[in-house]
Amino acid sequence: MDRIDFAILSELQNNARLSNKELAARVHLAPSSCLERFRRLVTDGVLLGFHAEVQPETLGVGLQAMIHVRLARHSRDHVEDLQEHLTAVPEVIGYYHLTGEFDFLVHVAVRDSDHLRNLALDAFTTRKEIAQIQTSLIFSKMRKSIWPCLKLAEHDVHR
Repeated sequence: MDRIDFAILSELQNNARLSNKELAARVHLAPSSCLERFRRLVTDGVLLGFHAEVQPETLGVGLQAMIHVRLARHSRDHVEDLQEHLTAVPEVIGYYHLTGEFDFLVHVAVRDSDHLRNLALDAFTTRKEIAQIQTSLIFSKMRKSIWPCLKLAEHDVHR
C-alpha cells in the first residue's frame, strides 16, 4: 500500500458514500485507476465493509451498558464458548477479550433497566464460564469512524 491507498482509506472512512468520481478527484487519480485501487483494497481484505450508523433510540434502545466479565477459568474452551455465546445474544453490540482484572468487556444495548437486569441474570450469571460480572451504564459515547494510519510517517499522512 502506498500513500494514495491510504488517502483512499482516509476519504472513505470520512464518507463511505462518496462516488468513485468524487473519490478519484479527492485523491487526484483518474476514476478508472481509483476504481481499480478500491477493488484491490476490497479483494485484499483491507476494506472489510460499509455500515450505516443508526440512532439507537429509533430501534427501541433506551439504555446501553458495558458488562465487565471475569472468567471462572482461563481456558481456551471457556473463552471460545463465551465468545460463541456472546455472538448469539442479540443485545450484545460488541465485546473485547482483555488482559487485566476482567477478561471481557461486553457492550450491550437494552430497552431499560429491567431489560438490563434480566439480560445480566439470564445471559451472563447462568454461564459456567463466568465467575463474576460488573455492569457500568453508558451515559454518553463517542466512537471515531476513522482509524489512525500508523504505517506512514506523520508528514506523509497529512499531505
